[in-house]
Parts: sequence; structure tokens; C-alpha cells
Amino acid sequence: MLKKQGALSLLVSLFLLIFLFSTLAMADTQVNVVGLFNNRALVIINGGAPKNMRAGQTSNGVKLISANSSAATFVIEGRRQVLKMGQAASVGGGSISAELGKPNSPVHLYANPQGHYYGNLNVNGTSLKYVIDSGATSVAFSSKDAKRAKINYKNGQKINMSTANGIVAAFLVTLNTLKIGTIVLNNVKATVIEGDSPPVVLLGMSAQTRLNMKQENSVLTLTKKY
Repeated sequence: MLKKQGALSLLVSLFLLIFLFSTLAMADTQVNVVGLFNNRALVIINGGAPKNMRAGQTSNGVKLISANSSAATFVIEGRRQVLKMGQAASVGGGSISAELGKPNSPVHLYANPQGHYYGNLNVNGTSLKYVIDSGATSVAFSSKDAKRAKINYKNGQKINMSTANGIVAAFLVTLNTLKIGTIVLNNVKATVIEGDSPPVVLLGMSAQTRLNMKQENSVLTLTKKY
């Protein structure tokens, strides 16, 4: 009788192990891109902490093939997938799906070696690189970037600004919509400076005051206040 009970217990244990392994095999691997750099990507895998991956590196069944400021190429559970900033992919059970992050979900930024936080924003369908700048009173564009983003800045209020290159013309404008990753802000005050400076958009206080900003180690998390 004891032998039969032992055999039955062994069969139940084997069944549970088989069920467990089959469940794990069917579980999706979820990858969310929260930062893009040259040959690096900041990703969240299966809801874990943000992880800095370099091209060629593999983590939890996810391999980063290549990356730049526009997109990253992964092999996820043996399947090739290209993801842009704020996009997520779920791979498992022989299928793959990718979708944009939910509107106004948190945005994660990773500090560069100098401690600055860069990301990509969107104005009028144009993607531009930005840097967090608490010293700028407003979001600031060069006229070069403003033209790319089709901002009619010359309809704004003209002022003069003192820069390292002397006094230059600038224009005060209001952006109908400013998208910072998945975060959408409306009616944002901005300044457009004639010329090629600043080389990237300065995400100044006119945007920052509408965000909660939490720094943990080298990751800065932005969430929308209003």
C-alpha cells in the first residue's frame, strides 16, 4: 500500500513539474523600450527594473542586436523585432505583438556618462532630441529644429536674447501639443532662438513644472501632473 501511495505521489509531482515547465514555456517575454542611445538601449523586461543593454548583450532571452536614437533591433525568444522609443513587444506561444506605450504612462530616462538626461520628444509629427535643463525657463528650440517641426515661430512675440554668440533674435510661442515619449502636454510655452543653437531641444521649466520627476540611481522617471 505504501509503495502504491509513493508511486502516486511521484506521479502527482511529475505532473506538477510538467505543468509548471509548460506554463513557463508558454509565458510571454515582454520588452518595453524606455531609452535609446548609440549601440545601447534601456529596456524593461517582464516588468523588472530598467536595464541598460549594449549591442550584442543578452538578458532573459532578449538579445539587443543594434540600437540608435531612433530604434533598437532585438531577438526576443528567437524572433527579430524592431522597437522605437516607448514601444513594447510581447513574445510567446509562437506569436509576437508590439504596441505603443499607453498614453501618459511614465517615461524613463537614463543618465549619460556626464549625468545628463536625453530623450526624444515630438512636435507636429517630428521627432527631436531633447535634454532635461532645469536652468531653462521654457522649452527652447533652435530655429533649425523649429523649422523641421513646422513651428510658425515668426508669428510669435519677438525678443532679443544674449548668447555666447552675442545678441540674437528669439520668438516666444505656445505649442499646441508637445509629446515627451508617451506623455502628452498641451499649450506649452516655448522659445525659438534664431540659428543652430541649442543643438538639441532644452526641456525647460515650462514643461518640467507639469511633470513629476523622480531620480533613482541613474534613471529619471517622468510622470504627468496635469
